[in-house]
Amino acid sequence: MSLFQDMATNLETLSGELYKCFLQTLQMLGVSSIFFFILGMFFGMVLVVTKQGGIMQNLIVYRILDKAIDVIRSIPFIILMVLLIPVSRAVVGTAIGVTGAYVALICGTVPFFARQVETAVSDTDHGLIEASAAMGFSPMEIIFKVYLRESVPSIARVTMITLVNLVGLTAMAGAIGAGGLGDFAIRYGYQMHKTDMTVLTVLIILVIVSVIQAVGNIVINKTTH
Repeated sequence: MSLFQDMATNLETLSGELYKCFLQTLQMLGVSSIFFFILGMFFGMVLVVTKQGGIMQNLIVYRILDKAIDVIRSIPFIILMVLLIPVSRAVVGTAIGVTGAYVALICGTVPFFARQVETAVSDTDHGLIEASAAMGFSPMEIIFKVYLRESVPSIARVTMITLVNLVGLTAMAGAIGAGGLGDFAIRYGYQMHKTDMTVLTVLIILVIVSVIQAVGNIVINKTTH
């Protein structure tokens, strides 16, 4: 009961700050998801079409991109954020706050999503690819009319997975002052010992993740054939 009483008391005082941090998290999710989807789809498709036996085989491009993705994915996100501080300042003019977190969030999710897209698209029936090439389809037509069209459910699934991962990264970004729910939990839950605020933050994050998963499942069910 004490936890709920403390939560009610602290929420009355901190509701404005919590709402602000909630909006900051949604802002980071919205902007970062647009960029990771576009860039991740592009790099994922490049991996698929340039690999050995691909419709646009180019092993030099494939190996460079493949190694770059592996290197970036191997760097822990908290370290990646610190390494990208000069880049953030050069690109968006700041390395702190919501705006300063964009570069790190995008760089942290694009390699992950690109690899997921590569796996999802690679499952396309090779017979369809061969049949399309025999019918005279250009590489771009094969990409859009065969690869992407046949992989919609799989792409929806990996997009949902990446969004859930991104929620965790936005919370982690709060550790270096990026704002959002992670920052709220650290400032009030950890530094000011308001455990109830940490619990409330976790519950809100769970709701966000649940909504993402629910929407993702609807899209997957609608597009599966």
